[in-house]
Amino acid sequence: MFRIITFNANGIRSASRKGFFTWLRTMSPDVLCMQELKAQESDLTEDLRTPLGFRGYFHCAQKKGYSGCGLWSRVKPFAVRTGFGNSEFDAEGRYVEADFGSVIVI
Repeated sequence: MFRIITFNANGIRSASRKGFFTWLRTMSPDVLCMQELKAQESDLTEDLRTPLGFRGYFHCAQKKGYSGCGLWSRVKPFAVRTGFGNSEFDAEGRYVEADFGSVIVI
């Protein structure tokens, strides 16, 4: 069984400065889905990509400081897909799918 939580960050860097990872440790999820990263791939430091032993997967928006989502997991998924395959929608960075075999988390 997976413990899955979701969080609207309104900016991952801002959330991290405000104690987000302390909160995450207390919640102890297997999978965390996060919306509104508001960061580019280049903005994601190693601490943001792999906090507390999680593996991170991201779909960042093309526009700086806009939308974006991420999924962190303690278990490596069998497959990860980002985007819908439609450039109009994928530019917004709103889709990460992780297949764990018995469950798919989007």
